[in-house]
Amino acid sequence: MPAPAPAAQSDAPTTDDVAAPTAGDPVAPAPVATAPAAAPAAAAPVSAPAAADTAPVIQEAKNNDAPATPAEPEGNPDDSNSIVATVNDESISDYEVRQRVALYLATSGITQQLTPEQKKRIREQILESLESEKIQLQEAVKKKITVSPVEVDKRINAMMAENKFTIQALRQTLTAAGASEEALRSQITASIAWMKAVQDQYGDRVNVTPEMVTAELQRHAEGANKPHYRVMEIFLPVDNPEQDAKVKKDAEEILKQLHQGAPFSMVARQFSQHPTAATNGDMGWINDGQLAPELNSALAKMEVGGMSEPIRSAGGYYILGLRERQEPLGTKIETAPTGVTGPAGTLPLARLLFPVNPKSPKAELDNIMAVVVQLQQRFNGCVQLEEVHKQMKGTVWMNLGNVKLDELSPQIQKAMENSRSGDAAAPFMSEAGIELIVRCDKRPEIKTAYVMPTRQQIEDQLFQTQISALARRYLRDLKRASNIQVRDDRKPDALIR
Repeated sequence: MPAPAPAAQSDAPTTDDVAAPTAGDPVAPAPVATAPAAAPAAAAPVSAPAAADTAPVIQEAKNNDAPATPAEPEGNPDDSNSIVATVNDESISDYEVRQRVALYLATSGITQQLTPEQKKRIREQILESLESEKIQLQEAVKKKITVSPVEVDKRINAMMAENKFTIQALRQTLTAAGASEEALRSQITASIAWMKAVQDQYGDRVNVTPEMVTAELQRHAEGANKPHYRVMEIFLPVDNPEQDAKVKKDAEEILKQLHQGAPFSMVARQFSQHPTAATNGDMGWINDGQLAPELNSALAKMEVGGMSEPIRSAGGYYILGLRERQEPLGTKIETAPTGVTGPAGTLPLARLLFPVNPKSPKAELDNIMAVVVQLQQRFNGCVQLEEVHKQMKGTVWMNLGNVKLDELSPQIQKAMENSRSGDAAAPFMSEAGIELIVRCDKRPEIKTAYVMPTRQQIEDQLFQTQISALARRYLRDLKRASNIQVRDDRKPDALIR
């Protein structure tokens, strides 16, 4: 079924999009201590020459023959640029696949050790995504569609703003994982090009009349007394019945990656085959009963921050994520309490320490601090953070129990005095290393009341719903007409380094 899209969609990925490098020893020598690539010291927009506004498409996306960043050592058996697949006589190199895998792992936040089977599945999923991407780019080239570096820069700048990330920190994260900035730009370029191709193909066929908007507004008014959900989706199509078992297995593997810490938005952007992948899988606000019965039933049982099992529905398998929930129109909302919540004015705290010498090289300290900041932004309870600690060798975990605020250091007191249940304080440097102090009480669900959308928002939503269905059909038809040959038969241990 075509999924409703957000009324006012943004190019900015969510705050889950840029993550810490994957598991490894964060204390020197360690991936996170890798010297950063040359970059400005402060936040700066990614810039491009003004003349690039008319640059032809996809040159940016197709120039994947550039050297890796950082340069890989000569003689590495994984350093080949062999062809692993062809799509209509256009090749996908092993280098492209490895770079995209590295990009995914750098931004996914997966902290658990991957098994050979998981490595193999991730590579297979990445390769399938690249195959679809090649088809989309080829179609955009036929239509003489252009994507300028400035458009790509806008997406990256929005992503950094959402994450409170500098370009330096972004490049450090990619470099530490062996991924290049070019791989990120290629993925974003392909996404923009495909959206333009769909608009060019079907934009004038979508008809949203004033009567349709009025009817939809009336439906919203009738549903105003129901709960509303901000829904994320990952959609994997089943183009023919013979694919069902394979697609279901792919969906189950993706769900494992999500449970291992990969952010929903990043996985949706990488693997979802729905146009909402361009906005990180964000479907927007959905009222109770709006989706197909099997999807709505799963959604109604979910808590905010939760995910569904793979659900078979029209067209393929869905994994849903519940980002926010709105109560019925007019509901009185109570403010979540701040400050101490434990017995006798205490806070249930835990401590994650990255033992590092405060006099270590600044680049090393900056890299480790970037990882800890990511953990703080993603903190989702002490149980989850303790699991992260187990995967990060050299870190120290301490459950401090219920502690009185006035017994803590002035730095921790200041960070925690206005904290809410389930918060993580800003990381700081101590004599022992880089510290992350977190609250172990349950984070309260922040509730809001439903607000009626405007006519313009409804019109945008109807347009996106129609064009999303057409885009799925468009890609399916292009795939069926394409000649795709896969030659990738490497052993699992060599798939991901």
